Amino acid sequence: MSLYHTSVLLDESVSALITDDAGTYVDATFGGGGHSREILSRLGPDGRLIAFDRDADALENRIEDPRFTLVHNNFRFVHNYVMLDSLEHGSEDIWKAGVDGILADLGVSSHQFDTAERGFSFRYDAPLDMRMGKESDRTAADIINGAAQEDLERIFRVYGEVENSRRCAELVVKARSREAIDTTGKLDAALKPLLPRFAEHKYLAKVYQALRIEVNGEMRSLEKFLSGAAASIKEGGRLVVITYHSLEDRMVKNFIRTGNVDGKEDKDIYGRLHAPFTALNRKPILPPEEEISANTRARSAKLRIATRNGE
Repeated sequence: MSLYHTSVLLDESVSALITDDAGTYVDATFGGGGHSREILSRLGPDGRLIAFDRDADALENRIEDPRFTLVHNNFRFVHNYVMLDSLEHGSEDIWKAGVDGILADLGVSSHQFDTAERGFSFRYDAPLDMRMGKESDRTAADIINGAAQEDLERIFRVYGEVENSRRCAELVVKARSREAIDTTGKLDAALKPLLPRFAEHKYLAKVYQALRIEVNGEMRSLEKFLSGAAASIKEGGRLVVITYHSLEDRMVKNFIRTGNVDGKEDKDIYGRLHAPFTALNRKPILPPEEEISANTRARSAKLRIATRNGE
């Protein structure tokens, strides 16, 4: 699976996840299956793994193992499927108590970046698509050509933390008035006057990140996933999440600390905080230099680990 994707923080994340080799676990972002294979290698014969991926390409990496189930859907529905799976397998314990742990790697797979026609990368001149799954009709081209200028500015500023986001939106609107921006090459050309010298790729990466997040509703999916994870993990079970940019890392950190992605504390009349998780690492775990040298896409990864509190 190394050609499809190289798993990030593999040992650190799986070691944090598994507390019982006979337990039931979830890999919420299957992709190339690297994390799932490592989890299965550490589970005993009675252990089980349920994996999710919305990308049909990932289904080709399915693992033939009786302990393994692959669900072709968005990880935002994790709680629905975990409960349904427990009923289908007659596992009343999971239905009542929950699973032993859930792992999510929020990064885009190397396969998606490297498949030109998916439109995730500015390295190729390809259609502006960026959909993680084909179930959605809205592409990046639809947003670039149809969104109001103020909406484009918000998308670039909030989701990509793009410098000069207003000017960025202006250039897009100006270019699309002449012809539709339907390829990555046309988008790159539209933004050329704004690209900083010697840092063009860094700037474009932020723009493409912002569009990808908007196309796939990633922040809304992450919020629903975190709520579903809290409802699915048993007391003492683990939530293990790998993030790649500040917005999603802040959401995960806030949810672990307060139970909501905004970080608003919900306290009872005695001043006690209602938080579903307790963080096991105050600061995120970062990839070692050797891993970053071998896989540059790991350089922005941050690993957060939490244990489920009792009700």
